[in-house]
Amino acid sequence: MSASQIPVDSTLDCKGLACPMPIVKTKKAIDNLNAGQIIEIQATDQGSVADMQSWTRKTGHQYLGLVEEAGLLKHYIRKASPDEMKEDKMYPNTASHEELSRNLGEPGLTVLDVREPAEFAFSHIPGALSMPLGELKARYNELDQEHKIYVVCRTGSRSDLACQQLEEFGFDHVWNVTPGMTKWQGTTEKTV
Repeated sequence: MSASQIPVDSTLDCKGLACPMPIVKTKKAIDNLNAGQIIEIQATDQGSVADMQSWTRKTGHQYLGLVEEAGLLKHYIRKASPDEMKEDKMYPNTASHEELSRNLGEPGLTVLDVREPAEFAFSHIPGALSMPLGELKARYNELDQEHKIYVVCRTGSRSDLACQQLEEFGFDHVWNVTPGMTKWQGTTEKTV
């Protein structure tokens, strides 16, 4: 079955938008659907793959799948019924840029950057470890559970999801750095 043959109740255009906007728009659009209805979200941001999958796991909506056609990502999500819904929660441990700046260089501290490789390549905190959100589940064992882990992304949205996943994997010393790299005033480096 091709994407054009998948029956949907609504289509949402998120082409050209970067994190967190596809999720923000999806949250609003899904509110207008009835339980059991299907929405197709059209996006061009590769980061939307991990974002949509993580968001649906967190909220209880069902991520049905992804169809990619010539660079266009089509996500299919089924709206959950009220008894399937999970409370949309935020990770409680956050850190400011100032707090992270004070602690940089401290032994036993890891800065985990969960943005996509291209975002990381153009600007990242020196010494940060690049591990895109979509790879976290497969790579979290590369992290030391005894380290303090400060998680960054572009706005604090993907890093929030990453912190929640790390908590599920048994990590106790994790902080979401908000608002993310868009407001970071500290030193950065690039690898391109």
